[in-house]
Amino acid sequence: MEFPEGFNQLELLQTHGDLIPMATNSTWSEGEEEECEEEECERTEEWYEQEERRLQDTHTHTPAELMLWAAENNRLATVQRMLTVDSSLIGCRDTDGYTPLHRAAYAGHVGVACALIDAGAELEARTADDWTPLHCACRWDNVGVASCLLRCGASVNSQSRGGLTPLHLAAGSPGSGRSLELLLMQRPLLTETRNCSGDTAEAISHRTSKHHTLFQIAHTHNNTHTHTLSDHTNP
Repeated sequence: MEFPEGFNQLELLQTHGDLIPMATNSTWSEGEEEECEEEECERTEEWYEQEERRLQDTHTHTPAELMLWAAENNRLATVQRMLTVDSSLIGCRDTDGYTPLHRAAYAGHVGVACALIDAGAELEARTADDWTPLHCACRWDNVGVASCLLRCGASVNSQSRGGLTPLHLAAGSPGSGRSLELLLMQRPLLTETRNCSGDTAEAISHRTSKHHTLFQIAHTHNNTHTHTLSDHTNP
């Protein structure tokens, strides 16, 4: 496959190192995903408390590391406590540019995400590859976080370095049907935006998932709505 000049093929690396090629499915197999989920289920409250105490050691870890970990692991009380002590931690970042809100978004923690937004987290914060928190939420079908972000004013049409919108990511992920449906309901959505490979989200969806029918429903709804408005304005 040929890529446009300057295209960053590392853009779609998942947070845990799993490559997501442009406009294709994730290479993270279902078996591996289930194994990771089972491992997380085995983590007890005691494990989280021990990990938190370890990260609180200021000789080896920074407050930012603890904040990012807490956001990713749904430690709402810790997030709130740390913001009370140092409000600037709301904008801390890891080496890839992910903020606490990015971490909460891709992990699907609605309560943490909403708390961060209420505390002033930047909705359009960008990672090294220009992903916004909404990109993260939609890629991993965390529709609750995505809905919260959109209600609070997140841009539905933000493009990453590779030209990807949240819609592209949802369309290219077979497991992101709910996020795709949510995005297609947004009035400001630009469905014809093309990524750096020249693909629209609908074209990607046709190749990668069964959810491409949602685009047809959205087109029908929008056409009906347009005709209805026309009927009212042109008696």
